[in-house]
Amino acid sequence: MTPEPHPDQQDTPTAPPAAPGPREEDGPPRAAPGPREEGGPPREAPGARGSAAATGLRRETLAAAWRRARGQEWLAGLWGRVPGHGWLAGLWRRRVRGHGWFAGVLAAGVALRVAAMLGYRPALWFPDTYTYVVTVFRPRPDLVRPAGYSMFLKLFEPLHSFAVVTAAQHLLGLATGVLVYVVAVRRAPRWAATLAAVPVLLDAYQVELEHLLVSDTLFMFLVVAAVALALRGRPPVVAIGLLLAAATLTRTVGQPFVVLAVAWVALRGRLRPAVTLLAVALVPILAYGAWFYAAHQRVGLVGANGVFLYARTMSFADCAEMNPPPDLRTLCDPRPPSRRPPSQEYIWSKDSPLVARPGITFTEETDALAGRFARLAITSQPLDYAASVLSELGRTFTWDRPVYPDPEIYGYYQFPRTPPGPPGRYPARVGAQFAERYEQGPIGTRIVEPFAGWLRGYQAVARVPGSLLLVALLTPPAAALWRRRSANRGPRGGAWRRVPDRLLPWSAGRGPRVGAWRRVPDWLVPWSAAVVLLVVPAAVAEFDYRYVLPAAPLAFLAAALGLRGRSEEGKGFVKDIPRNVRA
Repeated sequence: MTPEPHPDQQDTPTAPPAAPGPREEDGPPRAAPGPREEGGPPREAPGARGSAAATGLRRETLAAAWRRARGQEWLAGLWGRVPGHGWLAGLWRRRVRGHGWFAGVLAAGVALRVAAMLGYRPALWFPDTYTYVVTVFRPRPDLVRPAGYSMFLKLFEPLHSFAVVTAAQHLLGLATGVLVYVVAVRRAPRWAATLAAVPVLLDAYQVELEHLLVSDTLFMFLVVAAVALALRGRPPVVAIGLLLAAATLTRTVGQPFVVLAVAWVALRGRLRPAVTLLAVALVPILAYGAWFYAAHQRVGLVGANGVFLYARTMSFADCAEMNPPPDLRTLCDPRPPSRRPPSQEYIWSKDSPLVARPGITFTEETDALAGRFARLAITSQPLDYAASVLSELGRTFTWDRPVYPDPEIYGYYQFPRTPPGPPGRYPARVGAQFAERYEQGPIGTRIVEPFAGWLRGYQAVARVPGSLLLVALLTPPAAALWRRRSANRGPRGGAWRRVPDRLLPWSAGRGPRVGAWRRVPDWLVPWSAAVVLLVVPAAVAEFDYRYVLPAAPLAFLAAALGLRGRSEEGKGFVKDIPRNVRA
C-alpha cells in the first residue's frame, strides 16, 4: 500500500511521497546495523561512515571513535571475549556514569591502600593485637576485649597470612566510603555526597588504622552498614540487628547503637519491626554473655568495666572530698590531679594503686572495688566529672594533632620510618608466639621504599582536622533550625518530615499506621551514632585518636544529609518514580 502524502505536500502532487521520518524525541536516525562479529560489537555498514559525516546526525561512542582513530579493531573483539562484558558495560552506563568525582576519589583511595600494602609488609602491630591473636587459638572470652575481632582473624587463619587480613581491612575501609556515598547521593547533591566520603577514603590516618591489626576498621564498617540499612524506606531489621550485635561483640561501645536503632525504627511507626530488631540483636549478645559466664562465672561481656571507669575518674578524684571507706582508700592517689599521668597508666603501669594489689588487675574482686571507687568519685564530684569529660572530648576538635596520651601510643598511629621493635610486656610476648603460629613464620613489619616514604609524606599533610569534624557535627542541627525558622516565616517547608496528628500513634487512641513518618530527620541517625562514638570513650575510658576515626564517616554523612533542601528532596522523590509513570 502506498503511503498518503504529507499534508504539507498535498498542493504539490508532482513531489514523491515523503517517507515517515523519526520523531524528534527519538533522536537522529541510526546507521543500518552491519554484520556482527563473533563475541564483538556490531560493525559499521558499508557507506554508513560517509552518510554520517554528510548528515552529522550519527552519534558515536568514545570507544568507537578511539578505535577508528587508532585503527585497533582487535580491541573490540578482545573486549567481546571478556566474560560478562555486556553486564560491565551496562553497569558503567547505569551506575558509574555521572559519578566521576566520586570515582576519582575512590581510585585515589585504592591507590593509597595499595601503597600501604606495598610499603609496610605484611601489617602494622599494636599492643592489643597480641591479645586478639591469642584468642584465635585459645577460644575463651577475654576479660578486657570481646572476641568479635578474634573471630574475624579466625576466618583468615587457614591462609596463614596477616597480609590477607590487612587487605580485607582495606577493602572494608573502601566499602565504608562507598556506603557513605550511596546513602548520601540519594538524598543530597552529588558534590556533598562526594565530600562526605572523602574523610574515610583519603585520610592518611584512616589508611594507617586499616593497616593496624586492631578492631576499629571492622567495627566502623559494621556500624556504617547498619546505619545505611536503617535509612532505607523499609529497614531490614534482621540484618540491622545482626550487624549491631556483631559491632557490640567487636567493641563494647556498640551497645548503645542497639537502643538507637530500635528507637529509630519505632519512631517511623513500625513498632513490631522494632521489637524484632531488638530480639535479633539480643540473641547473639546474650549467647556471648552466657559463654563469658561459663568461662569466668561473671555477668557481662567483659570483666574490666570497673577498672576502666576507675582509671577515667583518676583525672579528677579527690579522696579528701570523697571521704571513701577504708577498703577504697587504698586506691587513692595523693598527687594533685594536675600532676597525675594519663588515665591509661592507672590500668597498665606498675605504679598504679590498682595494679599494686595482689593478683591480676581484672579479677572480679578488683574490678568491683574499682567500680565502687569510680561511682563514689562521680557522685561526690559530678561537676568535676563533667568538666573532665568535656576536657577529654575537646581533644577531638583541635585543629592540630598534639601527642596524647603518650609518645608510645601516639607513635603507633604514624607510618614508621624504621621497623617497630619486639613487644616488651609479657602478655604481648606470649601473643607474639601465637602470631608466629598464625603466620607460620617470623612476624614483623618490613618497610619497603619508596612506597613507605610516599605514605609518610602524605600523612604529614593529608588528614581531617578535628575542627572540621566539629563543623560537620554542627551542620545538620544548624541547617534544621534555619529551615524551621524559614518555614515559620512563610509557606516554604524544611527538611523535617510532617504528618497529620491523626496519623500519630498517641492521638485519640489510634494505633500506628504502616509507613507513617515522624518528625525525625534522616540525618539524626548517623549524627547520633557519631556523637555516641565520640562521647562514650571520653566518659568511661579516655580520649584516643583511633576512637575518633570510626565516627568521622558518620559525622560527614550526617552533614551531607543535613545540607539537603527542599529542592533536593523533590529531586530525590522524582528519582524514585519509574520513568514510565512520570508526568
